[in-house]
Amino acid sequence: MLISTKGRYALHVLVDMAEHDGQENFIPLKEVAERQEISEKYLEAIVKMLVQNKLLVGLRGKGGGYRLVKAPEEYSVGEVIRITEGDLAVVACLSDDSGECPKRAECRTVGMWEKFDNLINNFFDNITVADLMDTKVAEESKAAANAAPDTDAAGAAAETDAAASAVQAPLIFS
Repeated sequence: MLISTKGRYALHVLVDMAEHDGQENFIPLKEVAERQEISEKYLEAIVKMLVQNKLLVGLRGKGGGYRLVKAPEEYSVGEVIRITEGDLAVVACLSDDSGECPKRAECRTVGMWEKFDNLINNFFDNITVADLMDTKVAEESKAAANAAPDTDAAGAAAETDAAASAVQAPLIFS
């Protein structure tokens, strides 16, 4: 699983809007693009996805722009990444797009992959845009990503067994 710039920039947009009163006021995309140093054209495609999935609402014309539909606490990172990237499946057989694997019943590794998939989904689902606004929480997320899985602050890693805890995937926040 590799999170593209589309997913990362969508999070940057939501955090930027939340920090600049984007729940109450419409913010021109040009301002967000300038603050984030991201191409406005590229952000247009990302914002379109966020509007289509009802995370943002847009207003055209003078005084227009985009604003958040709900409070920053109500946006999970997992939700945003799934909208921009598709599902977070770590292997094809767990993807929403794949059909039922004919070898699933006798597969000796599917349980491990399901646990790892759950770890990733729980991790991202338990971080909100509001959390990302809090520098301390963002730093703790970075530390948790680089620490042993059983020290995960969200507690999601507690459900792993020896096979899943042997797997460490560094998460990079930019």
